[in-house]
Amino acid sequence: MNHPRSPHVEPGSGTVERRRFLGYLLAGPTLVAAAQLGVEPTRAAAAVPSVPEPSEVYDLNDLLTLAATPTSNLIAVAVHPDGTASFDMPRAESGQGITTVAAMLIAEELDLPLDRINVTLADARPELVWNQLTGGSNTTIAMYAPIRVAAAIARGRLLKAAAMKLDETVTRLTPHLGVVRAPDGRTVDYGELAEAAAGRETEQLETELKPESEFRVIGTPRNRTDALEAVTGRKKYAMDLDVADALPTMVCRPPTIKGTVGSVNNAAEVRRMPGITDVVAISTGVAVRGRTFGQCVTAIRALDVSWGPGTVDGMSDEDVLADIRKAEIPLAVPDVDPLAETVEGEFTFHFRNNAALEPQTAVADVRSDSAEVWAPLQSPILCQELVAEQLGLPVDAVTVHVEQAGGAFGRRFFSDPVIEAVEVSRKTGKRVKLMWHRVDECRQGRTHPMCTSRIRASLLGDEVLTFEQRHTSVATDYTMGFGEVITAMAGKIPPLGQGNELVYSDTIFLTTVNVPYKFGAVTQLLNEIYEYDTFPSGSNRNLVNPDVRTAQELIVDRIAAKTGKDPYRFRREFVDDERVLAVLDKVAEVGDWGREMPANTAQGITVHKEYKGAIATLVEIDCSPETVNREIRNAVTGPRVTKAVIAVDTGFAVNPRGLEAQMQGGLMDGIAQALTSSLHLRDGVFLEGSWDDYFYTRQWNAPLDVQVVVMPPTTGEPGGAGELGVPSAMASVACAYARATGTMPTSFPINHDALGFAPKPTVPPLPASPTNGLKYAY
Repeated sequence: MNHPRSPHVEPGSGTVERRRFLGYLLAGPTLVAAAQLGVEPTRAAAAVPSVPEPSEVYDLNDLLTLAATPTSNLIAVAVHPDGTASFDMPRAESGQGITTVAAMLIAEELDLPLDRINVTLADARPELVWNQLTGGSNTTIAMYAPIRVAAAIARGRLLKAAAMKLDETVTRLTPHLGVVRAPDGRTVDYGELAEAAAGRETEQLETELKPESEFRVIGTPRNRTDALEAVTGRKKYAMDLDVADALPTMVCRPPTIKGTVGSVNNAAEVRRMPGITDVVAISTGVAVRGRTFGQCVTAIRALDVSWGPGTVDGMSDEDVLADIRKAEIPLAVPDVDPLAETVEGEFTFHFRNNAALEPQTAVADVRSDSAEVWAPLQSPILCQELVAEQLGLPVDAVTVHVEQAGGAFGRRFFSDPVIEAVEVSRKTGKRVKLMWHRVDECRQGRTHPMCTSRIRASLLGDEVLTFEQRHTSVATDYTMGFGEVITAMAGKIPPLGQGNELVYSDTIFLTTVNVPYKFGAVTQLLNEIYEYDTFPSGSNRNLVNPDVRTAQELIVDRIAAKTGKDPYRFRREFVDDERVLAVLDKVAEVGDWGREMPANTAQGITVHKEYKGAIATLVEIDCSPETVNREIRNAVTGPRVTKAVIAVDTGFAVNPRGLEAQMQGGLMDGIAQALTSSLHLRDGVFLEGSWDDYFYTRQWNAPLDVQVVVMPPTTGEPGGAGELGVPSAMASVACAYARATGTMPTSFPINHDALGFAPKPTVPPLPASPTNGLKYAY
């Protein structure tokens, strides 16, 4: 197969060329340099000789990168008199390590030690337009060139200033670890040059980026720059915010999804409870402000509220699934050889929680003519615009500070806690620190929607002639658009949120899904039901691909069995991309594919390609009765993945150690989605009421043997990694389960029907705060 040549490589030479870029020197008291206007995005080329699928020609990452390009010149690197450099990252750090990646890019081009680079999170900057949205595994791809260009321009200015100070020519000077050295041994520190190198006026400059052959930082495994703070408990997240006079605030929420407040029957009584300062009805419930969160919980439990109806009152999983099946698009195999056989499958994927580990938190200070908020946000510009609209203020009167997040996974695209905090602050005239309870997040938070995926393949002999997939889903809310209000409003076009489906859902589906095999005529279609806001849904990590690809790979195993071929050998014959073939071969080799396994255990092997990357996963699963039925207090046990091998090719890994961590996280997500994690809808409410009810992968279900192989660079450009690891992991677990049990699973997670916990009551909506946490310890 032919693949796009890396722009680093000079055709026919076998050597690495330097590329020249335009950028800006910005006027200021010390050195500030910015990226060029208009980074040229890489274009995905069709990897298969037949008709390429949309995501192979132009994928979601291409779209996001193109949207970010026009304001790339506003991304700046500053050098300070103390010899440090700083960068205000216009993306959200939520544990994925992008601040470390940014520091590495700057360190490489600026020749400065990593510990002298300070990367912070930028406040909402409306001038960035579409360049402050964090999602789609796009940050490293979109930021790779602009950050390097800005740092390279800064390095060039420092060298020019050093040449004047040392009375030398620039070409004879050597920058190294924050010092410029002359041939005779004289040196000058970057800090001494910061003011002299500063621009007196903004001007456009040309610069060269380091070739890959000279990299000393980029591409090397590095620890997170914030690792020490994180493991010692000193790292500050949004929930650790200590804004003066911003008292704890929580919301008493309705007993069914999106229920409304009818009346508060004992507000005065609750207001007199210890520590409570305010009780106010807001659009989503009844807010309580107090001296401590514990006092807020107690007050919420004491509230007597008459509730209005919700949006799905009386509905349960079975009702939603019945509606989905009514909306399924028929399969229609095109005309093929009359002797062709068909392989079919229909799969159900239940609601899943979209909560991050850190609870939703927002601090708000609303004044008569201004507002200031603090929160972890993936779309801060949209948040700023929505708050301005909510308060009737100009956008520049609202300041939005983006805080470090303890996880995001698409949940923090939406400003729900900020909007609530602003409403409470406006009504009380006081600063508030609003935090969601875990129960709030499970029962009223964002969910990955329930969906079905139906597949029909036709084959003749050893050839697959057609492969059809029809994916039907409760609507996913994409009304954050590109992170600002104009595209957000486009998603709300009536009736029934058609803009959300036609403008965003269909586009995102087609620019992310694909079938990575040479299967003849391939078609994939999406249909959605309900308005986008009937269920509070969201684009949980990796959007639709975990479900889409799990269904596909299970069918691939069935086709392989139908043709009498080994699952690995079959995939090896049909994969449509050399990079996919390479990772497939690697996991088969490292994971010892085909080794003899005990009864009730098996291997599963799958591949996936997305966001300029390729990945393969091999897992081993134990479905023996003694494992499935083992007892752990308050736990869902079931099958256990005992081993996992992952091979990943992201083109060029900026930080291989960070990439390895991302793949480990994706594996845990995939195991959870295949085996244990889901929400149960009963009579208009989700039964899960916290992480103790919601069975994300626990230690007792996690594999003890995990190997991640980061493949050598293949394209010279970074690909997306944050979401890449989930689909192949989930699919591999499902395929391994099918081989171990002899039964192909069709409903996910596999143990959805085993509730495994006693549901917490909906009235009062929160459980009492524990008085002895030790009894919950294991």
